[in-house]
Amino acid sequence: MKEIIKVEHLSKNFGELKALQDINFSLKIGQWLSIMGPSGSGKSTLLNILSLLDIPSFGHYFLDGINTDELDEEAKIKIRREKIGLIFQQFHLIPYLNALENVMLAQYYHSSIEESDAKAVLEKVGLAHRLSHLPSQLSGGEQQRLCIARALINNPELLLADEPTGNLDEANEQIVLELLQKLKKEGKSIVLITHNEALAKQADEMIILSHGVMQ
Repeated sequence: MKEIIKVEHLSKNFGELKALQDINFSLKIGQWLSIMGPSGSGKSTLLNILSLLDIPSFGHYFLDGINTDELDEEAKIKIRREKIGLIFQQFHLIPYLNALENVMLAQYYHSSIEESDAKAVLEKVGLAHRLSHLPSQLSGGEQQRLCIARALINNPELLLADEPTGNLDEANEQIVLELLQKLKKEGKSIVLITHNEALAKQADEMIILSHGVMQ
């Protein structure tokens, strides 16, 4: 099976701070990888590199066979738009736009403004009845599902999720978990940062980081 991610001897330094040290792993298309570790372990730094928002100090990151070392900023933006969907713990929703408009705003950056496409992804995450609701009128679980809908609008091959259930109660956590499992069955590749061991164990592979080093 083809690899969508391959990381070789990847390190990231911030001055004297060694945030990541000699990280090596790969992820095949359609697989789920969980990344665990305490605060300050390098999880978010690694996710920023995987999402092309940062670059490694040393080593290589291949995304869908492309050596990202060789990409300029314009090429990175194009790949982020076409291949990557980002899901955050902090929802980053526009408070004065309703659910449909929040997704359509994300669509705009992917050069598409088909309302039917936005409605389709909202239906996919179970929010077809919440199209006209503002974020403040949605529960925490519904807001997170709206974020997932926004991440799906470009039909990405790779979903990168940073603590997607960190702010949710157990019931909504289960809803988001089932949605991620459904997306995996549809062939999406998932990288999930989580402190939740039960959630992490749903993955095909797990990485544990401590002080920037794989355990």
